[in-house]
Amino acid sequence: MILTDTHCHLYLDKFAGDLNNVLQRAADAGVRHIYLPAIDWNSLPAMEKLAHPQISFYKMVGIHPCDVQNNWPLDEERLAELASDETYVAVGETGLDYYWSKDHISKQKKSLTAHCRVAKEVQKPVILHNRESTADLLDLIEAEQDGTMAGIWHCFTGSVEEGKRALDLGLHLGIGGVLTFKNAGVAEVVKQLPLEKMLLETDAPFLSPSPKRGKRNEPSYVAYTANKLAGLMEMPVEEIAKITTANASSLFAGKAK
Repeated sequence: MILTDTHCHLYLDKFAGDLNNVLQRAADAGVRHIYLPAIDWNSLPAMEKLAHPQISFYKMVGIHPCDVQNNWPLDEERLAELASDETYVAVGETGLDYYWSKDHISKQKKSLTAHCRVAKEVQKPVILHNRESTADLLDLIEAEQDGTMAGIWHCFTGSVEEGKRALDLGLHLGIGGVLTFKNAGVAEVVKQLPLEKMLLETDAPFLSPSPKRGKRNEPSYVAYTANKLAGLMEMPVEEIAKITTANASSLFAGKAK
């Protein structure tokens, strides 16, 4: 069984003490592909240190909406230059976050628009963070969508209607640990949406799935989400792994580091 974690921040300091063990547990769980969204410019050199003989790593470049203020004005020229390099397979993560702060909404929107512009220019997916900003996020994507932009609604927690709208806008849905939370309501939504537009992710070290909730998340835990999704879709977990890995490969169509 080959699993793919399409959203993981393995380069953060929270993994510094036992990174090799974390990577080996991922490999032992069947994880063979890990995608690394950037938070800011400092994320990029940290990604270069990741290596494991059984795992391919895929880099992205972007500025997280919660870090926009510290990286303003956005250097769109630098973003475009890096994103055009074949070693980067996507643009992000970008998006909107109204949970932590509503002080810089205008800057977040301008940053997201710039990321979308670059994604279309280099023809690579845009990776979208969304927290308490769904309507604005989808409206902005609709305004930017010209038929050429692909992307992922990372950590999908929307309604059926919002999910369908996202799919209509050309997005895939990143399914993470929240799917396993009993009272989150995500499972009831996800089972009504098409598997061929879903990707598995962890968002490690954040959002650990049950039964690891409250602990540091890691790529091996993507197996818990895969098992939950298999139950919802009433199919073997091996088939879930196969389909979601193929979905990721098709969407990114990029090269491993």
